[in-house]
Amino acid sequence: MGKLFVRITAEHDTSGIIKPLSLLWEDGRVFTVDRVLDVRQAASLKAGGLGLRYTCRIAGKEVYLFCDEGRWFIER
Repeated sequence: MGKLFVRITAEHDTSGIIKPLSLLWEDGRVFTVDRVLDVRQAASLKAGGLGLRYTCRIAGKEVYLFCDEGRWFIER
């Protein structure tokens, strides 16, 4: 298990809130974030690290997307 770092396209509002819009997978595919369901400070239990955990719906699946010190990853 580990971290898979991904490139994120996100919207930043004037109050500092970040909303991920899409992610670029390692093979070049782009997935749209259908909906952000929850955002909270949390640890990645599988990959380690602490940061913001975004619970997102992507392609009909619930996915945890982590932002740790400005780098985005999902758990493998």
